[in-house]
Amino acid sequence: MEGKGEDVKLGANKFPERQPIGTSAQTDKDYKEPPPAPLFEPGELKSWSFYRAGIAECMATFLFLYITILTVMGVSQSKTKCNNVGIQGIAWAFGGMIFALVYCTAGISGGHINPAVTFGLLLARKLSLTRAVFYIIMQCLGAICGAGVVKGFQGDSRYELLGGGANVVKPGYTKGDGLGAEIIGTFVLVYTVFSATDAKRNARDSHVPILAPLPIGFAVFLVHLATIPITGTGINPARSLGAAIIYNRDHAWDDHWIFWVGPFIGAALAAIYHQMVIRAIPFKTRA
Repeated sequence: MEGKGEDVKLGANKFPERQPIGTSAQTDKDYKEPPPAPLFEPGELKSWSFYRAGIAECMATFLFLYITILTVMGVSQSKTKCNNVGIQGIAWAFGGMIFALVYCTAGISGGHINPAVTFGLLLARKLSLTRAVFYIIMQCLGAICGAGVVKGFQGDSRYELLGGGANVVKPGYTKGDGLGAEIIGTFVLVYTVFSATDAKRNARDSHVPILAPLPIGFAVFLVHLATIPITGTGINPARSLGAAIIYNRDHAWDDHWIFWVGPFIGAALAAIYHQMVIRAIPFKTRA
């Protein structure tokens, strides 16, 4: 028995991993942190790639609202919105569209499709203020158009009857509950974005392939599963704004501030946590 135990012990160490998971393909000393993006970049305004990126954000958000709000309408119409199957269907639509659209647009604009993501990356100095403002405007414009097309398909009476896909705090929950759900949900999303797109991680763990849109889309899916019963799940101010403008009913506007304040707080916390705690990078400023 003693000899057998020794064989097992030797066997366990006979073929050690040459590149254990989680160790450096490149050492930390080999990695050079890119400089922070300038706060203002006037030269961007003369570049076609700048406007192309904004158009990509607008189109992606348009498609995102079109598919997801139509899904919400369909689930509401089939009267399964309180059923687990209905919630899962909506969550899959949101998560799946984010996966597809981030995959399609990441190489053009970064695939934000969400003002909260743009805001978090701005705080981390991953893009300029000029580009961030342009992205947010284009995202909101795309969201309004996407929700408008859905209303065109559904017709005024049916669209209003089904609630227009607008985010509101659901009965039985307080505004504080809704705000907390939006903060934590957006934190999960933006933290996942930072982790999935971390350049140092990609260099260090290059032997572990990762498709960034997959964990981002899955994070959106999971957050929707958790918070649809509370707020309908915003975690994206453009999505909430587009639906609210087209639906345009008082009760949708009563809670609308929650779907801007919550996501922006959540995004800021995720940026601070990832940059200062996980990566230990100070928030640098550069003119």
